[in-house]
Amino acid sequence: MEIQKVKSPRAGDHYFKVCHPTGLTIYLYPKESGNTTYAIFGARYGSIDNCFRRSDEPGPETVPEGIAHYLEHKLFESEDGDAFARFARTGASANAYTSFESTCYLFSCTERFMESLEILLDFVQAPYFTEETVKKEQGIIGQEIKMYDDDPQWRVLFNYLRAMYHSHPIRLDIAGTVESIAKITPEYLYRCYRTFYNLHNMALVIVGKFDQDQVLNLCDKMLKPCEPVRVDRVFQKEPETVAEPTVEERLAVALPLFQFGFKEEAGALKTEKDLAAMEILLEVLASESSPLFRRLLDGGLVNESSFSYEYFEGAGYATVMFGGESHDPEAVARAIKEEIGRLKREGVPRDDFERAKRALYGENISALNSASSIANGVLNLTLKGRELFAYIDALAQVTLEEVAEKLTILREDRSVLSVIRPL
Repeated sequence: MEIQKVKSPRAGDHYFKVCHPTGLTIYLYPKESGNTTYAIFGARYGSIDNCFRRSDEPGPETVPEGIAHYLEHKLFESEDGDAFARFARTGASANAYTSFESTCYLFSCTERFMESLEILLDFVQAPYFTEETVKKEQGIIGQEIKMYDDDPQWRVLFNYLRAMYHSHPIRLDIAGTVESIAKITPEYLYRCYRTFYNLHNMALVIVGKFDQDQVLNLCDKMLKPCEPVRVDRVFQKEPETVAEPTVEERLAVALPLFQFGFKEEAGALKTEKDLAAMEILLEVLASESSPLFRRLLDGGLVNESSFSYEYFEGAGYATVMFGGESHDPEAVARAIKEEIGRLKREGVPRDDFERAKRALYGENISALNSASSIANGVLNLTLKGRELFAYIDALAQVTLEEVAEKLTILREDRSVLSVIRPL
């Protein structure tokens, strides 16, 4: 077993990266200051993984949409009962989620940590699917899909992604459709489980108060060795253009909702410093202290509580997004494009750059006081091939020139506006 101590002189913190003989990578991040210990067990497997190729097989395979989310629901069940009930007996608060690129199971607790960790390692490695239980879940998830279909925030985002992308599965609902989940069988679930829930394709992160030797001894006991199968995502070729520049729908909302943004080259921001530069640029461009936001707010075009922005990227997709409520979404989109044009012509002001850099750096250092923020940050960065302390260092080291250079990838001819208007 290989154990590496990873230190950050800048943050004054450290953690241990453990390469377990079973293939699982384990991150042990001691934090004595808080009362909560947090654990998250995640697989590099999400809703975009509907077509994949295993390294031990000759060709790709396509499966029904929504299987990753379906698996997350079903994995809590076993012949011995429900995992949530087991966690309740130890006093732990447990949850799980499926995103576009990962499926994660987590819990937090203030006592009986080792008992809860044993439950987590047990049920995630013990799939149990039957025809009867799979059919029962179809009705439950079908209702969930219909609920999200009526959710304006959900609709404005997925309308945006469908307008942005021609073929990439990021445009598909995470839970699938009522039609696609009707095709899911126990055989499909076991097939995807054995492909993606391979310990070589997973990571475990623990943050808080724990005994490292006890944790590793439990991992030695509970983790089940498996063959090192590599899984490659298979996507259709995605054009550089957007599918539709504008998309609109009417639902029961008080004010129009909008999502506006730009399609970017997937995988262009390879390093932690690339990511830091883009996030500082967005802070310069659209944070509450930016000239753009003040103009939008003073003009009554946005409100403080709903306006948001983010760089959203992953395997085969990348987009810069702005969203919120506005009585005139088109005016907000024009103002954003005009501000980007101004920064391209005049340059990013140094004062704005320094302010944004300090704000983001301080925010990330502050997050190191939260066990859940650390655990989710370590896992999400790991699954994307990045590292937490390297990202924090990049935020401190990035230059004005590196931030300004990211303006070139915000292209007006690759923008999309999605609007949900009142009925």
